[in-house]
Amino acid sequence: MKTKIVPDTSVIIDGRITEILKKEKGDVEIIIPEAVVLELEKQANLGRETGFDGLNELKSLRQISEESEGRITIKFYGNPPTKEDVKYAKFGRMDELIRKTAEENDAILVTSDKIQALVSEVRGLKVRYIGPKVRKIRPHIFNLFDSETISLHLKENTPIFAKKGKVGNFELVKIGSKISRGELEKYTREIVESAQADPRGYLEMEKRGVAIVQLGEYRIVITRPPFSDGLEITAVKPLVKTKLSDYGLSRKLLKRLAERAEGILIAGAPGHGKSTFAQALAEFYLGKGKVIKTMEHPRDLQVPDIVTQYIELEGSMEQTGDILLLVRPDYTIFDEVRKTKDFQIFADMRLAGVGMIGVTHANRAIDAIQRLVGRVELGIIPHIVDTIIFIESGEIREVYELRMTVKIPFGMREADLARPVIEVRDFETGSPQYELYSYGEEVVVIPTMEGVKRKISGSEELSISRTKKLIILHSRIHRDEFVKILVDGREISTVRVNRAGNIKIKRNTNLGRVLQEAINSGKEIRIS
Repeated sequence: MKTKIVPDTSVIIDGRITEILKKEKGDVEIIIPEAVVLELEKQANLGRETGFDGLNELKSLRQISEESEGRITIKFYGNPPTKEDVKYAKFGRMDELIRKTAEENDAILVTSDKIQALVSEVRGLKVRYIGPKVRKIRPHIFNLFDSETISLHLKENTPIFAKKGKVGNFELVKIGSKISRGELEKYTREIVESAQADPRGYLEMEKRGVAIVQLGEYRIVITRPPFSDGLEITAVKPLVKTKLSDYGLSRKLLKRLAERAEGILIAGAPGHGKSTFAQALAEFYLGKGKVIKTMEHPRDLQVPDIVTQYIELEGSMEQTGDILLLVRPDYTIFDEVRKTKDFQIFADMRLAGVGMIGVTHANRAIDAIQRLVGRVELGIIPHIVDTIIFIESGEIREVYELRMTVKIPFGMREADLARPVIEVRDFETGSPQYELYSYGEEVVVIPTMEGVKRKISGSEELSISRTKKLIILHSRIHRDEFVKILVDGREISTVRVNRAGNIKIKRNTNLGRVLQEAINSGKEIRIS
């Protein structure tokens, strides 16, 4: 007499059904519900790895059946699910179809879904519950890492590359010949199985054509058509783990971090060690007896187990923030503050009294502040961010602090132009580097005398539109009139204000830079 088995989606996806067959000594009939096939096909069409894993498992079952000389047979049962079945799938309709298949065939329902097993027992069905697979698999891709490798880049039918070197100084190196689609599929299955089996593994995100897996210290992104033009695996791992003492911080800065800094932005270019410093800062605050949480997507900060790492709740980081406001940690590390909504969530939590540490991409320290401009009100920026730490090549290059004051902005002369100004000062020296203030509907970010001792970059030059506002700021110009712009008595350009109020630059296309340098050097600008 044949043993009849109905596997559900869960045991097919994780490959458990083939393990069961190896233990069965008698004849076995495997009955596959059409609902299971449809679900796996749907997931595969969406580019989800679980769908591909399940279909590959069914393919393996077919091969086992053909090689068993009739001892193991496979049949598909039931009608394809209706549109209504698919519509109510999240309410258990598909599971009900699978249970119905087992009931009508007087078969054993095999599942690794605890709820499915309990409901089946309540219905009086024969059930074999298999607990979660506990096995450690080391994906072969990890063997390609060495002590100098921060990331691996594998794409079908192309050579294997690795990014090697030290923080801030990496080089892309070819480490292998062309890899086939079949080999990459094998790597993909190993990675997904490891994430399901390893307690430290998470399938962070799975959408059409992309899956993000966090496996211990490794973050792995798997993409396939239609999202990418071929199957690709990118695996990243941190090279170093540091302590705050490794950065050579001054006593003054250590005191500020311990006692005053509650709105911190860690800025820097990609791959220069921002997240590594954030991890060191987390351990520093843990040593001070603080409660630390993180907000990440995906989770890849390497922090102690006592630090709970949160991701988006139901696809919303805003909801995650709402939960953290109830948890009330002393500090929350918000990794990858990038979008407008991220900065708004960061601001809301900070204003609610939670200490915030944000990690954001920026090529200069001031750029991190400018990313707040337009996303939150100017006047509350110093209440949101009080300390900017700029990381370059794994070292702290600049530390800024923000202060709000009322004064005449740098470069202006008339006393009635005094207004609220945010001063951005070098933390160690106290010298002002930049000023932020409102001028009309625009927010101006301008370097001060101290700030422009650095080389002026193109992004710091005034645009022509900014130049127009600057001219109007320093003099009242009548319409339909030619005016001369003089710097220390030397004419640098002639402009005309037409009846529409527009200013036309007659000559000197580099006027913005000339005026910027004049302001920075404190030279007198006159319009006559």
